[in-house]
Amino acid sequence: MLIRIDADSSRPLFEQVASSVRGDILAGRLVPGDRLPSAREVAEALDINLHTVLRAYQQLRDEALIDLRRGRGAMVSASAAPLAELASDVAALVHRAASLGISPATLAALVTEIES
Repeated sequence: MLIRIDADSSRPLFEQVASSVRGDILAGRLVPGDRLPSAREVAEALDINLHTVLRAYQQLRDEALIDLRRGRGAMVSASAAPLAELASDVAALVHRAASLGISPATLAALVTEIES
């Protein structure tokens, strides 16, 4: 697993870390039961603050994509499996939105609005 961040991006680092893990789940590179690197390992590898990684992991936990267990670390949860099943649907939606000239931010807002 390779967590990617862009130090020049305006997106907060914790969101980038969470997005990278989410993307690996979506692509099927991470499956339920896979163990994530410790927050300390990620922080050291990316040269970022430990609390930044912990915040990303907490966000993923709140989304029910990972389980955090004291002493056992972070693991991809069973409830993450449907995310990989949606990969082609999400890709098709993003492609269709782009072909219609809809920005990613607008598409995200539309999805959020439909959820409400």
